[in-house]
Amino acid sequence: MKILIADDSRVMRQIVVRTLRQAGFGDHDLVEAADGQEAFDKATEEHPDLVISDWNMPQMTGIDVLRRLRAAGNKVKFGFVTSECTPEMKSAAEEAGSAFFIVKPFTAERFDEVFAPILG
Repeated sequence: MKILIADDSRVMRQIVVRTLRQAGFGDHDLVEAADGQEAFDKATEEHPDLVISDWNMPQMTGIDVLRRLRAAGNKVKFGFVTSECTPEMKSAAEEAGSAFFIVKPFTAERFDEVFAPILG
């Protein structure tokens, strides 16, 4: 399976990749995007099975990426790993079709709990 990791922080993308490996998902094809527009483009062109996105990114926010993908008919499993979490954000994510919402800091156990049902 292919996983797209979208975050404007290179360090945070590396942490997400490392945590995916620690949780047992390191054998998947991991693709990275450094901003929202790149995330949208790669989600469209590379057909990932899962998108793990930050909320706040340059060019386009994570929630805007999700909304644009859904508007284009793209049903990829999509969710957020973000440092901010308000009830409004969670509600907007759910309404847009988000599959999960993980708040930083996170653990390999949390990744396993969330991604095992999605990735098998």
